[in-house]
Amino acid sequence: MKEPNDPALTADQVEAYLHRHPEFFNEHLHLLEKMQIPHPCGDAVSLISKQLEIFRAKHQEQENQLTALIDIARENDTSINRMHKLTLALLEAATLEELVANLDLVLSEHFLTDFTALRIIRPHVPHSAIANLCLEPTKDNLEPFSKELSSNQPKCGRPTLAQAKILFGDAAAEAKSCAIIPLIFGHLEGLLAIGSRQEGRFHYSMGHVFLMQMAEITGTRLLSLLPAES
Repeated sequence: MKEPNDPALTADQVEAYLHRHPEFFNEHLHLLEKMQIPHPCGDAVSLISKQLEIFRAKHQEQENQLTALIDIARENDTSINRMHKLTLALLEAATLEELVANLDLVLSEHFLTDFTALRIIRPHVPHSAIANLCLEPTKDNLEPFSKELSSNQPKCGRPTLAQAKILFGDAAAEAKSCAIIPLIFGHLEGLLAIGSRQEGRFHYSMGHVFLMQMAEITGTRLLSLLPAES
């Protein structure tokens, strides 16, 4: 018999082949998923046809679920790779200046952020290596972040104007979304913020697992450098 994809193959030849091989569909059940067979009773639907319809729907649903799981796995792989690069960059920093520079570089290049802000909550010390990182613990400075600091949980979404001014200074109006991450470890209390010009880049429904890991990595490295620098 000619191959099924042969353009010269006729309907009579297909019929004759199926007569000679009645077991064909038993061995090729997957073909039934794509076949549309009219029922002899017109609009009536046989039990077998209904079962086949349900099977097709479930099969499509399972394919959609599998695709979604694959997408999630890819996103997780990307996030793990980004966290690895961040960890290496922070470990390579020997001073606070290098830490801030490495943090800003990795977050912009690998996390695709537009703004980065690192603030340590403590009185300003002139001529200190951390002078530009200090956030005076005044009511005006801390009240905008009271929810994040009290819960010790990241917050994603559009920052308030007060938050944006404290974190991003002159670029406050450009920050359409951001993640504000508390850094509370031992005697360290601070904030890490990553912002974007895109409205939905950091949205309220985002998961916090990787943001918490980012806080732990950054906070731990800060603690190791602060005693020698402060």
